[in-house]
Amino acid sequence: MAVESAVLSRIGLAGLAVMGQNLALNIAEKGFPISVYNRTASKVDETVARAATEGGLPLSGHRSAQDFVLSLRRPRSVIILVKAGAPVDQTIAALSHFMEPGDAIIDGGNEWYENTERRIRESAARGILYLGMGVSGGEDGARNGPSLMPGGSLQAYQNVEDILTRVAAQVDDGPCVTFVGEGGAGNFVKMVHNGIEYGDMQLISEAYDVLRNVGGLSNAELAQTFAEWNRGELESFLIEITADIFGVRDEHGDGELVDKILDKTGMKGTGKWTVQQAAELSVAAPTIAASLDCRYLSGLKDEREAAAKALDQAGIVTGDFISSRSLDKKRLIDDVRQALYASKICSYAQGMNLLRAKSAEKGWNLNLGELARIWKGGCIIRARFLDRIKKAYERNRGLANLIVDPEFAREMVQRQAAWRRVVGLAIEAGISTPGMCASLAYFDTYRRARLPANLVQAQRDYFGAHTYERVDRPGSFHTEWSKIARQSKTGAGILN
Repeated sequence: MAVESAVLSRIGLAGLAVMGQNLALNIAEKGFPISVYNRTASKVDETVARAATEGGLPLSGHRSAQDFVLSLRRPRSVIILVKAGAPVDQTIAALSHFMEPGDAIIDGGNEWYENTERRIRESAARGILYLGMGVSGGEDGARNGPSLMPGGSLQAYQNVEDILTRVAAQVDDGPCVTFVGEGGAGNFVKMVHNGIEYGDMQLISEAYDVLRNVGGLSNAELAQTFAEWNRGELESFLIEITADIFGVRDEHGDGELVDKILDKTGMKGTGKWTVQQAAELSVAAPTIAASLDCRYLSGLKDEREAAAKALDQAGIVTGDFISSRSLDKKRLIDDVRQALYASKICSYAQGMNLLRAKSAEKGWNLNLGELARIWKGGCIIRARFLDRIKKAYERNRGLANLIVDPEFAREMVQRQAAWRRVVGLAIEAGISTPGMCASLAYFDTYRRARLPANLVQAQRDYFGAHTYERVDRPGSFHTEWSKIARQSKTGAGILN
């Protein structure tokens, strides 16, 4: 379609980096005429050219904010896909000047949910509707079907519901999109999705570490192992791409590319936000927190290399016991599979509990089963067991924790022996598995009817008079611990 078009577009998209381009082309491919805009004109030309070569798609490009907005059918709906923070505010300011009451802005970036709630208020003052919409699936998902998590104005969602349901990934029980809730619910849900993703990726990397450095598996064996896992209960996007990664050769040298990649992990902030929110809401999320800590530690490459040298010179010995006994590689692979599955369930459980706590605080009424459903396709954490997570919350919307759902509880118990073997083996070998360890500790702590917290509370009462409750009578109590201790010591001295 020509850049100049007399036909008004159904929807607009501003921000034409790869994600924006791909989402715009996805929308156009589904038969919805779309206008696109970017401050850099070359990006507009590039997108228009792609629309022509990818099937003559109904997409028109615009070089000014005014022309872009005026090219849209009323009530106008504009998706913006720009870097979170100030660029979003700048884009809104540029576009809203030409928008009218009843028009809608849809922010598809990874934005902090409170920024979205501020923009909802600011837009409402001008009569403009606002959605904060999480988009998961990366570049490929944007082009071929992402998971979409819109929250904010229900009317704004309804105005484009027919578009979003066609553009989203499609699974057996519907499109991977739903109206999440009011306010910043959509962005918050996407943030937690990313936190779960952090945990998932860390756990997979630990499985790789154990199999490679304890089991001695080659990259070819690892590729085969992960491919086999992807045909079973661990079937997921991340397991699938992990199998692919181990098979990619280095075009600049011998061996596989994965071995040439620097062991420093980047991040964009959503994992940190997730852990911060968990702390604010007093929700335990140790697996996700461990994954974040590991990203921080991975960044200390120079320090880690110096530490490895210093501790080696100091005589640190790890893993010698492995070479002194036969290792059943087949059993190790199966044990790691079970440990990975159980640990992943803990990571998802922690994320779901965080969503439930925030929903209660904000009155969002999040439907956890429906969120699990829209994550079944398109997104980075899509996995076979999400359908079972969906069903667990459908059976019991008040489910306290995934690991006490009867089906998941049975699976966790069945896998705990293998789980403990893997963690124990890794510890003996000096292989760090903080995600698996955190998941197992979470499981063991949550399943115990009585914890040593009684001692901690006694200590708090001792030094700070924080009081304590008793198991055998109601009320709050305080004990003069130091006074009684001195009397006991004095009495003991007299007796001696």
